[in-house]
Amino acid sequence: MKALATIIGTIAPATAFAASTPRVDDSGLFSWIFLGFCALIILAQAMPALLLMFGMAKGMTGVVKDELKAHKA
Repeated sequence: MKALATIIGTIAPATAFAASTPRVDDSGLFSWIFLGFCALIILAQAMPALLLMFGMAKGMTGVVKDELKAHKA
């Protein structure tokens, strides 16, 4: 148990100095173009999905309204 405490005691201070410099972002222009292209693909697939979901919700509310009118009459 004492050996484990000694190992932890020597490793813990070493990890405190692991990131002494600020983070450097070396992403080039092509990386950002690629990420933008990926975002466009996701948006292009999400738009029809959202339209379909709202269309289904609108259709379901129309069916419910028609059933309520039929029950009231």
